[in-house]
Amino acid sequence: MAEEDTEVELESPEGVRVSVLLMVRESDLELTRCLKSLSNQILDDMEVLCLVSVPENETDLYKNQLSILSDFAKKDSRLRIVRTKMTDYGVIMNAGIKIARGEYLGVVNTNDFIDPEMYIELFALAKKHDADIVRSNYFEYLNETDRLHESFLAEDADKLKNPEEDTSIFYQPPILGCGLYRRGFLIDKKLAFFNSLSSKPQDASYNFKLLSSTDKLVLTNKAYLHHPEDDAKSIIKTEEMYLINMEYAETEKFLKSRGTWETYGKLFEAVKFASYFLNMLRLENKNLEPYVLRTRAEFHDAEDRGYIDKKYFPKEHWKTLQSILKYPPSIFLLSFKKYRKK
Repeated sequence: MAEEDTEVELESPEGVRVSVLLMVRESDLELTRCLKSLSNQILDDMEVLCLVSVPENETDLYKNQLSILSDFAKKDSRLRIVRTKMTDYGVIMNAGIKIARGEYLGVVNTNDFIDPEMYIELFALAKKHDADIVRSNYFEYLNETDRLHESFLAEDADKLKNPEEDTSIFYQPPILGCGLYRRGFLIDKKLAFFNSLSSKPQDASYNFKLLSSTDKLVLTNKAYLHHPEDDAKSIIKTEEMYLINMEYAETEKFLKSRGTWETYGKLFEAVKFASYFLNMLRLENKNLEPYVLRTRAEFHDAEDRGYIDKKYFPKEHWKTLQSILKYPPSIFLLSFKKYRKK
């Protein structure tokens, strides 16, 4: 077992094939199930970086989690416990990328669990195509039952793709845990997570950075990740409601700094609205009006700049956006609240 501090420069001996980043927060309740699935991985030449955020006052829950991690690490030398006093998801994940030794990186949330063959098969596929990114299907997991979410079909699988030429990948659920990412690619392209001062994952905005930065993507129609469906349906708290807006604003700056905004700007606005639409479905009623007003202002600005294009929007999203832009907020809110009840 190794316990480390992210503020210390770590030695990086001979690398491993895959490093998995697992951020452990005090509130995580499914840690044992997740760790068991990681320890069951067939791939021996890998490491799991357990990035533990240490609370100011070490609670019983935190001590219990650390005990669980230590027990697993004693039995499996692939697990490394990295403790940090930082709490922001973006800062911790960036530190994990820095200290990882793997040629490829995986990301897992503690509520998820994965099949034993996941990383050995994804790594083999990535190496076969010399890909920067490899992505798979996943299972929505609810009430101890799996339902396949089939983002990628058999005809899409096992071939190199360029996301700029096949933009359909941008519309798939941005779950980072479904893939592997070449560490050298992340470092060379400076693909850092945003410091949003929150412990919440930021898959959606980071996913756009990833896909817009590569021309070497490979897919598989196999599924390995079991992702709790109720995660996507949880109510967004007041203090979290604008996090996705902040992340997309940072991603827009990223695209402009790379000179790729003109290539991706119209697509970006459509994908951004998909995230905002999901937010609107999950907000409490008291927060819906201010969120709609902010969304209205953002997309009026994008429309004025010429970056709203119907061809990039799914039909339902386009209809909703036009209602937001054309009707008084009170009229839209009345109809949208009825829509949410369905």
